[in-house]
Amino acid sequence: MLNKMIAGILPHMPKKLVWLFSKEYIAGETLEQAIANAKKLNAEGILTTIDVLGEFITTLAEAEANKKEYLQVIEEAEKAGVNGNYSLKPTFFGLLLDKNVAYNHIREVVAKAATYNNFVRIDMEDSPCTDMEIELYRKLKKEFPANVGLVVQAYLKRTRRDIADLQDIHSPEHPVNLRVCKGIYVEPESLAYKKYEEINTHFLDDIEYMFLQNMYPAIATHDVPVIEGAYKLIDKYKIAPDKYEFQMLYGVTPGLRKSIIDKGHRMRVYVPFGKQWFGYCTRRLKENPQMAGVILKALFKKG
Repeated sequence: MLNKMIAGILPHMPKKLVWLFSKEYIAGETLEQAIANAKKLNAEGILTTIDVLGEFITTLAEAEANKKEYLQVIEEAEKAGVNGNYSLKPTFFGLLLDKNVAYNHIREVVAKAATYNNFVRIDMEDSPCTDMEIELYRKLKKEFPANVGLVVQAYLKRTRRDIADLQDIHSPEHPVNLRVCKGIYVEPESLAYKKYEEINTHFLDDIEYMFLQNMYPAIATHDVPVIEGAYKLIDKYKIAPDKYEFQMLYGVTPGLRKSIIDKGHRMRVYVPFGKQWFGYCTRRLKENPQMAGVILKALFKKG
């Protein structure tokens, strides 16, 4: 209850105060800082996926500016030799304003990454966006079969069906590549599983299905039972190390992250940066109120 109370209060605190702890989970406010931190992770044998923070814009002019920023991100990261790819949120490109405009912007970003033989992950947002974001992925994968992936959320009751429906764009040469995560948006019980064990069960079922279909799962979790369950599936089906990866958030559970790497598994860290860090941090708190206790200790420690 205390953690939930703190998580509820923190979004209303001054940003400068919240930044004291948030900076541990953000790779910086500038692209230069993000690239420097991505390179540090690379030096530890960790792949990255760089993301510009922001979503749910209100004008198409913002969408145009965001596209230009992503093109610069790719240009600069590739020039710096970052070993990683890119993630983006379709609403950051105007999905809810004009889906055709958003598609054209995102296509330009994917095409840019493809010129470097690189990859863009389309993040999944809340349920009103799900069908549109799957449609985006389908369309882009047909044109750029090796350069685009999607996110699916294990807590949504529709997810298994959504994965199965992607079989028609799956091939051994260019497998469907999905980041599987629990899901962070508040959804009604009619659409989403709510119980911890139930979500974990479906998470592992989704990964198992992907292994059986020779798809490529990016297992995005900090949850030990899910990680251990994934280990068992990898052993059970003798999955080669280049047929999956684990993913984690920047600054979260570094010890657990290292233990996964030490076991010989591929690891990729989500590297978020930008001026819009506040919304990202408060959303993560709602997802995981247990972080509030750590934050409170950090605030006292820093005076």
